[in-house]
This record gives sequence, structure tokens and C-alpha cells, in this order.
Amino acid sequence: MNDWPEGFSGDNRGSRYGRGSSSAQPESARVMRQVRRGPAAPPGQGAYGGVPQQPSYVDGGYAEPSSGYDSGYNTGQVYGSPGGRGPGGPGGGGYDPRPAPNWRRRIKVTAITLVTVLVVTSVATYFWADSKLNRDVDLSKVIDRPEAGEGTNYLIVGSDSRAGMSAEEKKKLHTGSAEGKRTDSMMILHTGGNGPTLISLPRDSNVTIPSYKGSDSGKLYPATGRQTKLNAAYAEDGPELLVRTVEANTGLHIDHYVEIGFGGFANIVDAVGGVEMDIPQDIKDTKSGADLKKGRQTLDGEQALAFVRTRYALKGSDLDRTKNQQKFLSALANQVATPSTVLNPFRLYPTMGAGLDSLVVDKDMGLFDLASMFWAMKGVSGGEGKSMNMPISGSAPNGNLQWDTAKVKTLVSQLKNDETVTVSGN
Repeated sequence: MNDWPEGFSGDNRGSRYGRGSSSAQPESARVMRQVRRGPAAPPGQGAYGGVPQQPSYVDGGYAEPSSGYDSGYNTGQVYGSPGGRGPGGPGGGGYDPRPAPNWRRRIKVTAITLVTVLVVTSVATYFWADSKLNRDVDLSKVIDRPEAGEGTNYLIVGSDSRAGMSAEEKKKLHTGSAEGKRTDSMMILHTGGNGPTLISLPRDSNVTIPSYKGSDSGKLYPATGRQTKLNAAYAEDGPELLVRTVEANTGLHIDHYVEIGFGGFANIVDAVGGVEMDIPQDIKDTKSGADLKKGRQTLDGEQALAFVRTRYALKGSDLDRTKNQQKFLSALANQVATPSTVLNPFRLYPTMGAGLDSLVVDKDMGLFDLASMFWAMKGVSGGEGKSMNMPISGSAPNGNLQWDTAKVKTLVSQLKNDETVTVSGN
């Protein structure tokens, strides 16, 4: 027995609209319940006697009757691009393909960005470093100066200044606690077209103190012919009198002055990560604190300071010490200029900070002058220049070291004319 409505009877498939039917005739209202949206129509009204009017199928979609009836079905429209292929359009099957990256533009933008960052960093570093230079020496106070020659001459001084050092640091570095400042080493560095020349001036060199103007008082002190050790000039009236004395006794014009104290020297060595040196002999000196074995090794700040200060444990005393000082300063400059320091900001900035904080220079000294000085010292260690002591002829009557007058005159002439130095020192 079939309880289904007539439209679903298996015997009437050919004549009714239903499953498997080919007829376009719609189902009866009893089978296909319609949903009316809005107020119900009064009984007996409507085109089909109470049954809501069916939408007609027109041109591929249902047209709603004018009564406002909504069947609840959409019109069959497929959203997207024509052809039903989605956002990609015909043949796309998906979204539009991403455009190929413009590598030329990306490289250009990246290069511009890197250059901008480099320029900004370099400018900021320059002004930061320039502001840290201690320009405390006024060479305009030096009187009766010789004429400047070719090239540039730096007077490089290592002082025994203990400024800023704690009692513990003084004990660790074996510096003692003497008041005031004295020169522990003095060198002339000449730079020019024939390579750099580094000349050590032994602290015990016998010199004549010339007339000079007091750096603080401005008072003129006439020359008396007094002879003394070179380092006494610094102790008497500081850097200005030292420059005046060197110029008066050599005839060589000094363009720039650079000084560094004990503490600053050790800090620079530690900041750069130590300096590798080949120690020529075992050195043990209780006064400087040196306790070094012969051979190649890396010296830290404490060991380096002890090495360059040692004199009593060396056969040649002050002359041998100046040679060690030259070797070490050249090696230090070479280490500062290596890529491992220059390209590593975690090493470069501490090194620059330690060096600039502890250097005392003249008022006309610029960063480029300082860089030129270090580069020249690097050249000396690399064999591009010459290092020597001031030529010595023997001892003066007062026991100081007497310069060889003839050799010094030739040496100064060659430096003034920026010629290759042929004079040899001790």
C-alpha cells in the first residue's frame, strides 16, 4: 500500500514532477510546502485559492509575483568572475598569480639603506670621537719656533701620569704614587712621501734649556745655558717647554703633540684584546713589575706597561728600553688597525673610548691627524718605514747621554726636506 502522495508514486513517474521525472510540471502545494514571508493572505484569496502563487521561471531565473512573495531561493547566480572560475578569472582556477619580485629595485633600496646607515653612523662616530679628544696643549705659547719643513712631525710622549688611577690600580701596575708628571718616553714620528720615520729621544739625553714663556704665567724666562736631562723640561713647565726644548736642540719644527699616561696605555691594550710581541729575552724587573719569558706571546695591559717601562733589567738601559717601546707601539698600532678591531664594534668603540679618554693632544690636532699618526706607526711595524734612536756620541760631563751633533744635523735636514733617512742611530 502506498501512502505517499500521488506525485511520488512509482507508477506515475512519467506524468508527475518528482524524483526521476522528466516533466517540468511543478509539484502540488501539498507536497512542496511554500514559506510565505510577511502577513498571511486572507482565506480564499490568491491566484490558487489560498495556495501562495508560485514564482515563474523566466530567462534562467525565477521571477517573483507582483504580490511580493519571496520563495526563499536565490536566482542561481554564481558569485565570482565570469565563467564560475573564481577570483582568478578564466583559466585561473584561483587567485591572480603574484607578480615576480623586482630584484633590481630591491637591491637598489637595500644598497641605499645600507649606505645611509653607514654615513649616519660614521658622522655620529666622528663627532662622538672628536668631542672626547683632550686638546689641552697650546703650541701657540711656544716661542722662537723653527720654520716648518716638508711632511708632518709628531712628538709622542708617554708620561708617568697617574691621574684617575685608584690606589689598587697603582699597586697592580707598579706605578708608585709620586706626585706630578714626568716623561717616561719621548719619540718623534715623521710622516711624508718617503715612508714614516720613528726616532726615540732617550729621557737621559743631555739638552740645553732655552728661553721660554711660562705656559701658565706667560712670564718670559731667559736662557741661562743650563744643561739637564730632556725629561726635566717636561717636569719643569709641561708639554709646551718640552716642545720648545726639542725644537731648540734639534732645529726641527714639531707640528703635533700627543701624550698618554700609564693608566690609559694599559686600558688601550686591554680594550684591543692584548698585543702579540716576540720578547727577545727573559725579563724580570721588580721596579716595573715585569716578569716575562723569552718568546712570542700576547701581553695584556699590565704586562705591556711593565715591558715598555723596564730599563734596569736591560743591558743597554734606557737605549734598549726605547727600542722596546718602539717595537711595542708599532705592534699596538698594527693591532688597532686590523679588521678584527676596526670591523668589530664591540672592540672598536671600547678601544677608541679608552684611547681618546686618555690622550692629551694639541689644540690643532684633529681625528684625521691622529689616524694618520697611527697609520704611520703601523707602517713602521710593517717594514714600510724606519725606526731608530737619536744618534749618541757618548756621555756628557754631567753623565747624561750626548747626541752626535753631526749626525743629528744630517738627520734633521733629511726630515725637513722629506728625504729618505740614511742616518743610523744607536
